[in-house]
Amino acid sequence: MKSLKNKVAAAAGFISARIPAAPSVGLLAGTGLGASFDRMDVGVSLNYQDIPDFPVSTVPGHQGRFLFGKLGGHNVMAMQGRFHYYEGYTMAQITLPIRVMQVLGVKVLMIVNAAGGINPLFKVGDIMIIDDHLNLTGNNPLIGPNIEAWGPRFPDMAAAYDPKLISSAETVGLEHGVGLKRGVYAGLPGPSLETRAEIRFLRTIGADAVGLSTVPEVIAAVHGGIRVLGLSVITNMNLPDKPESCSVEAIIGVAEGATSRLSVLIEGVLEALSHEAR
Repeated sequence: MKSLKNKVAAAAGFISARIPAAPSVGLLAGTGLGASFDRMDVGVSLNYQDIPDFPVSTVPGHQGRFLFGKLGGHNVMAMQGRFHYYEGYTMAQITLPIRVMQVLGVKVLMIVNAAGGINPLFKVGDIMIIDDHLNLTGNNPLIGPNIEAWGPRFPDMAAAYDPKLISSAETVGLEHGVGLKRGVYAGLPGPSLETRAEIRFLRTIGADAVGLSTVPEVIAAVHGGIRVLGLSVITNMNLPDKPESCSVEAIIGVAEGATSRLSVLIEGVLEALSHEAR
């Protein structure tokens, strides 16, 4: 059986042989958010199922492919669709794409997701900058032997979401009239959505939004020295005293409605990165 390191090497080698240049930026879109990268000048598209040892997306709203090309003057690799713990994947499988990005040379990761709003000041359609998270999945992608070439045994998570990238996103939002919230994202295993009692608990411990992804990928990215910007689209509100039913179709619809604003933010942050490098 292949080790995780060998699986990453095989996937990275397959991809590297098919793209013209090493990427410096990684983009990862969740449910219904794949169109956030529509303005990308795509040179190569690869289906996950064609990449050695790569998982396959099984959730509606996840196209399941890598795009490679230019966006905002940067060489970018974008994931249209991610993997979730509730699909039955291991933490190693969920974070394998992040390790592939790391091996290929990615230094900045922008990760976007669909989330349920817990903060009563939020509303459906808001975009929240993630400034911290709560790992409530009951697991961690770094459990097990540490691969020293990838990162330290005990990575510091005090600033998991890069302060400079957050500041850039806020500036872009102000310049382009994209209203932004800021808050803490709680990551749960799923797939059942939260009970009213669980929402009250999450609010008590400081969560502003909740979802079923993102946290494992961010932990792996921080471990690998990749700077992270996290953005959550609030696709439904979880108010325990005013519960409302929620469907996957409705979540996808709200997420798709936010893609144009996300595109503005992503391109603006990439432009700021270009200035930062000068």
